[in-house]
Amino acid sequence: MELCSSSPPTSFYFKSFIVSLPISSISLPYSFQPTKQFTSLRISRTCHQLSHSPRKLSICARASAVNDVVKVPLPAVLLVEEIQEPNCRIRLSVEVPRIVCDDCYKGVINEFRKLAKVPGFSPGKEVPEGILISYIGKDGVRKAVVEAILKRTLPHAMSSVEGRALEDSIRITTTFSEMEQTYSSLNILEYDVVVDVAPEVKWVPEDGYKNLKIVVELDSEIDAKTAAERELKRRYKTLSTMRIVTNRGLQVGDVAVLDISATTMEQDGSEVKDVPAAESKGFHFDTEDGDSVVPGFLDSIIGIRRGETKSFPLVFPDSWKQEDLRALPCQFTVDCKELFYRELPEMNDAIADKLLPGCTTIEQVKESLLERCIELEQTAKDQATDNAILDQLQKMIQVEIPQSLFEEQGRQLYGSKLLEIQTNMKLNDEQIAALSSPKAVREYMENQRENIENIIKQSLAVGDIFKRENLQFSTDELVKEVENSVAEFKKYKQEYDEESIQEQVQEILEGAKVLEWSREHADIQYVTN
Repeated sequence: MELCSSSPPTSFYFKSFIVSLPISSISLPYSFQPTKQFTSLRISRTCHQLSHSPRKLSICARASAVNDVVKVPLPAVLLVEEIQEPNCRIRLSVEVPRIVCDDCYKGVINEFRKLAKVPGFSPGKEVPEGILISYIGKDGVRKAVVEAILKRTLPHAMSSVEGRALEDSIRITTTFSEMEQTYSSLNILEYDVVVDVAPEVKWVPEDGYKNLKIVVELDSEIDAKTAAERELKRRYKTLSTMRIVTNRGLQVGDVAVLDISATTMEQDGSEVKDVPAAESKGFHFDTEDGDSVVPGFLDSIIGIRRGETKSFPLVFPDSWKQEDLRALPCQFTVDCKELFYRELPEMNDAIADKLLPGCTTIEQVKESLLERCIELEQTAKDQATDNAILDQLQKMIQVEIPQSLFEEQGRQLYGSKLLEIQTNMKLNDEQIAALSSPKAVREYMENQRENIENIIKQSLAVGDIFKRENLQFSTDELVKEVENSVAEFKKYKQEYDEESIQEQVQEILEGAKVLEWSREHADIQYVTN
């Protein structure tokens, strides 16, 4: 198989399927393999980072075509009715004729003859069928026959969905006891199988992805020159000595330690309520960062002295980051606990090395910081462009999302969220168990349904473009990024599966190629907020 090809693998196996009751010995190693569900991965120009970054964006759901797989021949044709159900699900109602069941029965009896050690019969001597059944038990024989029939017929029954079925979505819905009863009374077997198939992507308008018009909104904070100046100022402040203000009130440039409380009231003034989300105790307020607080807050406390209290009304802007505070009128009360001013060294070449190790002049510090910020600006700009393209693509497709894809993507996102929580907080076993419960996962997926579906749509759109435009990446690219990823796992002494890493890297590279192609063919306009 060509590693750089977009063609699917040509060797297959049947990974797993689920029945209502356990079946102990069914294994179909060479008969059928459903298409692999895609996983969620971040598109990155440095693919080796995938091993430790949250998996954010899935690239492609491949519908693999199965070559001439080997199936054990049947003495008669199965009766299979295919029923299309919503969300790319297909139900297969299978009837196994008596002649096939009888053939499987004979095979089971022959296997028991080889394996069973029946008292009174020496090895190699054929045990009569009646004695063998009596020794094994009718119930045990019947179960073994039903298992054998399923194992032999399922690959044939699934023939119509080969290459379309999604991995881990195949489920036999007929209970094992129902199959046993049918076989026992009619000497035939009937069972239903449901399977999710790869969704079909429809573009609206057709080929609309070829003529994208993208408006990318950039945050003014990523502007390289502004960011470099801000970083220089921040570093300069760290060299200051803080002195207590004793003989005046607050002025711009000072740092104040504040206790802030806020209340709001009903329009008729009948009830006053605290606003906990707007409160803070021991808040260190740098007056040079006045744009980080509610507009009007800094002006309202200018002149406040240590130990003094001021009260004033303000309204949170409509664009405030906390949604529950937007447009909310509040009465603020501010207690000034401490008041400091900065004693700064002279800005000259003598402090250059302290501002940025290795630099000997202030001019060199400024040039180095600007160079770094230009790189960061370009990275942020590229990421914002990619996000805008992906958002536009998912809005241009119509597609049914299989439930198995939704659940798999939802579990991926929830797993990343849970890992983040565990990293930031020390959770005990009880808390982890509660957060990992099926109920918690279901609630998360339902609350995040729109977000999950949008991510899947992005993935399907990107995968479809990669296939339509016959995009390629080189074997060298794949090998290099796999080696980088493996090195990352080894560095952090983590277990890994190289085959899975290769699949993930391939998806990332496919996504990167699609985004590169889209940027070249799109009309992109940048707007700074």
